Amino acid sequence: MPPDWRWGLGGVYTPYRHAHEVIDSLGRSLALVTAPDPAHHAWLFAEARHLALRNHPSIPTTYHFWQQHVGSRRGPGYLRRWITGETVGERLRRSAERETVPFTLRLLRAIGSTLAYLHDSGGQHGAISPETVYFTPTGRVWLLGWQWAVPAEERPAGIAPDARWCPFVPEWGTQWQPSATADQWQLGALAFALLTGEMPMAGSTPPIRYARPDTPATVAELVDRMLAPDPANRFSSIAGMLRRIERISGTAALAFPGTEQASGEHVAVSEEDRLRWATGDDYEVLSPLGQGMYGSVWRVRDLSLEREVALKMLHPSVARNATAVARFRREAQLAAQLQHPAIVPIFAWDSKGDVNWYIMELEEEGSVADLVKRQGPRPFVEIAPQVDAVLDGLAVAHGAGIIHRDLKPENILIDRYRRWRIADFGIANALGSQVAGASGTPNFAAPEQLLGEDQGVGTDLFAVAGIVIFTLTGRVPFAGEDGRAILAAQLAGRVDLEEFPDALAAWLRRALSPEPAERFADAETMRAAWRQVVRSVSREERRGQSGFWRLVRRLGAGLRDRPRLG
Repeated sequence: MPPDWRWGLGGVYTPYRHAHEVIDSLGRSLALVTAPDPAHHAWLFAEARHLALRNHPSIPTTYHFWQQHVGSRRGPGYLRRWITGETVGERLRRSAERETVPFTLRLLRAIGSTLAYLHDSGGQHGAISPETVYFTPTGRVWLLGWQWAVPAEERPAGIAPDARWCPFVPEWGTQWQPSATADQWQLGALAFALLTGEMPMAGSTPPIRYARPDTPATVAELVDRMLAPDPANRFSSIAGMLRRIERISGTAALAFPGTEQASGEHVAVSEEDRLRWATGDDYEVLSPLGQGMYGSVWRVRDLSLEREVALKMLHPSVARNATAVARFRREAQLAAQLQHPAIVPIFAWDSKGDVNWYIMELEEEGSVADLVKRQGPRPFVEIAPQVDAVLDGLAVAHGAGIIHRDLKPENILIDRYRRWRIADFGIANALGSQVAGASGTPNFAAPEQLLGEDQGVGTDLFAVAGIVIFTLTGRVPFAGEDGRAILAAQLAGRVDLEEFPDALAAWLRRALSPEPAERFADAETMRAAWRQVVRSVSREERRGQSGFWRLVRRLGAGLRDRPRLG
């Protein structure tokens, strides 16, 4: 390992490829991709060489081929961008809900664009499946499994993807034969799985409307044609399929019906339509990121600077209140002045008609809530420096007279370097929310918020302690079906801290005190106490006295074993 590099927590094992996360000296998360079988090292090098020459947003950047040197037990391997998120397969298994038509079309566009780029250069992928398509919390799509896209003469003889995980195309029979038309069928199979929750069977796939009757006719025709048993009946190319998607997206039946009156006046019928109408000259709307009480968040491309950013649009009910909008704008201006690595920067504010929005940095790994939902409770060693940084950011904000008032896992975002960053600073304050729960959930609200009393820095510190419990265990600090039940648990001190080491339990108990005066005096004091906790827990871990931490380490190691496509 080069100086100042270290191993990360993540890893993915498949039969033909291992990917280990490494953190370089610049703090970037990279994947060291290796081949477990020495006989496949030439194949690995061919994969790295072909990937290094690719340039597409859905193909991870490849940086360097890691040669094996005398005395080194690692390598050879190549370094590329580390992809977190989850595969489409994991998403389907995790959620009982079928995906929406707009989501499916967005994914078809992203992967279809990648395949069109690949086919134009005379290549093909050959292993499009739910296990090779990754979807990040910010809506970005990545395509992996590139070892199968290596030309046949550079692959080992007799090697093929596992049919249990890679959709086999009707014309293949039992022998894998990658081609451009086969890529199209596999992409259609992915769309079928997203819309129905089941992978289609080659040669016996029913029309999609049999499996999902509410599929729009234009979308059903698209997917059914991609899945045609005879390759001659599919689209002549992926580019033709993409042109069909664009025509579908422009139809009244799917996209934005009734957006123009006879007079030419714009009539918005959906939140996305309102946003596209208001920002079309400056931003390209890519995908929704989330929705809250105050507004919706969207991943957009800044057309002037050619970068992707996050856009938060205020809900119409908020935007109609001129006083609330004015206060929100003032608070956003104050928050934009905060410069700290643990605070998401705000770039701009604008409005058009009754649409009000602001632009902030896009944090590619989603939120802490997304992380725990996706990977389960996290190990203490992983969150310790992040909590330290968040408390430092709060100290800066509180010093400027800004209190968050709505801290929760959904408002702690994670950038591509795994740093936790506070978002939505001051929104609750600007909109006059003195009662917690107005922002969505009372689970991380302090008692004074639930009671509608005055709030200060202790309100934010209470929430930080709740976020720590949630991240380490996967559960909220105080159970209850509503605000009253949660408040009763808080006032009675009914929080289970027995499973934590003594030093951490004492720190949490103080921060979660129902009396603000009994909590830490400020964020800096809480941060200093947190550092003492980290030192104490580290000593316990070294002595092996804490079974809890061994359990959490196993749960949160982030090591995924996928005996699938390699």
